[in-house]
Amino acid sequence: MPHTLFILNTMKKLAFLACLLPILWAACSSTATTRKESGEWAKVPEILKNIVPPTFPDSIYDVTAYGAKSDTSFDSRPAILEAINQCNTNGGGTVLIPAGNYFSKGTILLKSNVNLHVADGARLEFSTVASDYLPMVLTKWEGTECFNYSPFIYAYQCTNVALTGKGTIDGNGAVTFNGWHALQGPALDRLRQMGIDSIPVYERVFGEGYYLRPCMIQFYGCKNVLVEDVQIYDSPFWIIHPVFCDNVTVRNVYIDSNNYNNDGCDPESSTNVLIENMDFNVGDDGIAIKSGRDQDGWRIGQATENVIIRNCHFARWAITIGSEMSGGVRNIFIEDCKIDSCRNGIYFKSNLDRGGYFENLNMRRIEADVCLWGVINFRTNYHGYRGGNHPTLFRNICIEDVTCNRVDSVALMANGLPEAKLYNITLRNIKVKQAPKAIQMDNVVNLTLDNVEVNGKRITSAEQED
Repeated sequence: MPHTLFILNTMKKLAFLACLLPILWAACSSTATTRKESGEWAKVPEILKNIVPPTFPDSIYDVTAYGAKSDTSFDSRPAILEAINQCNTNGGGTVLIPAGNYFSKGTILLKSNVNLHVADGARLEFSTVASDYLPMVLTKWEGTECFNYSPFIYAYQCTNVALTGKGTIDGNGAVTFNGWHALQGPALDRLRQMGIDSIPVYERVFGEGYYLRPCMIQFYGCKNVLVEDVQIYDSPFWIIHPVFCDNVTVRNVYIDSNNYNNDGCDPESSTNVLIENMDFNVGDDGIAIKSGRDQDGWRIGQATENVIIRNCHFARWAITIGSEMSGGVRNIFIEDCKIDSCRNGIYFKSNLDRGGYFENLNMRRIEADVCLWGVINFRTNYHGYRGGNHPTLFRNICIEDVTCNRVDSVALMANGLPEAKLYNITLRNIKVKQAPKAIQMDNVVNLTLDNVEVNGKRITSAEQED
């Protein structure tokens, strides 16, 4: 009997420990999470509370029921637009482009409470005729407001709007638009001067004859935006461009588009933005964070803020802040990204025309293979300078846990100007295996180099290499 009681008591203790272990484990995990998300990173969960993808009613509007055909010689645009209109009028839902090959002779205009779903096996191709993207719409072209060709997929002041599905969107941009950059000079100068002179936006009319390329997908002044799962090819210009938007999610998208100025995703003057699980193979910046150019950006004064970028892969170009950042950029969190080959891995660019500010960036766990010009590069004399004296404020930037196999120029660059110094820059746990020169830094106030290694040597200051 005593032996039996001993066994029973032992079993009770073991059962008690079994119940206690999950509690102890949860407590340890909670402590670890708290430790991981300490400091500035503790703000991320609060930002994520404000980033909630839109949801839609269960109603399905199949575009083939409105006359769309799986035939690239047939214009399915009227049918797609009719399905979008009906969906919007009836309170919302999903406009379905089912498996097949479809052609749109011009812009697809999205509306509130509509999810345009390009299904797995569906391919949506766009016209190569520039006039098909008229009439003009209000847009932003490299940071300046104007009326120009409509983006291929366009949403204006919509609430609850999405582009989803595992299908393919092909802009056919190389056919007509890729050569326009060689012809756009006069129009570009005119537009920028209009912005500088604060010419009313309704007078900034471009379009036919001016060669300012339309972008691929633009959400203008929208709230609750989702772009998810689609594959995007051959854009004429910038690819995913949220402007003046709030609550934006862009995730699980594959982009393969290498035309001139083919930025992958450019959140501009937008708040509460999540970009995650993306795969970029593009002809310009993979992600470029912007907020308007020069006087036009100051006039509007809307910053891009509360942006989270994570788990992204960049095949050719990587992450840029600027140069159109005159409205300000702040509270940016970037983590767990991989870069194959690029000019600059992490690139901050501005000049004395821009003004504005860039503050409170935290970046961690970045892996890069080859960066031609630098794995980290702050540049305050970016090209296109017109002679202004409006320095950009750079401050409170922490970049840590970065590895790079090879840089073909200077590994780490942070070059402020006497009138545009950089403030509170921390580089921690940075390792560059091979570079002709380790570091080049000027006009940086309160620079911290903590465990920074280039070519196997510890770098302790901007002036000295151990």
